[in-house]
Amino acid sequence: MTTDDLPLLFRGMSDPRVTDYYGISYETQTLTQAQLDWFELIRATGTGIWWGICFSHAPHALIGTCGINEWEQEHHCAEAGFWIFPEHWGRGIMRESLQAMLTYCFQTLQIHRMQMLIDPDNLRSWKLAERLGFRLEGILRECEWKQDHYADLKCYSLLAPEWPSSAGFL
Repeated sequence: MTTDDLPLLFRGMSDPRVTDYYGISYETQTLTQAQLDWFELIRATGTGIWWGICFSHAPHALIGTCGINEWEQEHHCAEAGFWIFPEHWGRGIMRESLQAMLTYCFQTLQIHRMQMLIDPDNLRSWKLAERLGFRLEGILRECEWKQDHYADLKCYSLLAPEWPSSAGFL
């Protein structure tokens, strides 16, 4: 992603339907630059990679993002995250995007364990994780400060040997 993506990145990162579960939101396009800076920082330090999601017929029109962070190359593990504009929810776009991302991460980056931390109220995301073959490991109790309270997160994981047969697309 580049600064050209900033207006659409801001649109997503300021939409409460997206940010209620994402954990980060921005009030201005200028402040959203911090997200692009973070994407570059984790790429440069080798601790993560994020990709923009777009349609092939509109390659410069960002509709969401997916990626990994907390990438511990020594231990071959990372945490996956994602979001997409609400008008594209339920169309299989994120599933297709995550299938491509996971294949790349397991085969090319040699990640062995992928983790997702998901708000228990975010039904769409944890159902997607389960459809992709992620297994619920448990609940991380009050592990995240969210606005004015501690919040739980569901911890899901997927191991490289379980992919792609676990995703049901072979």
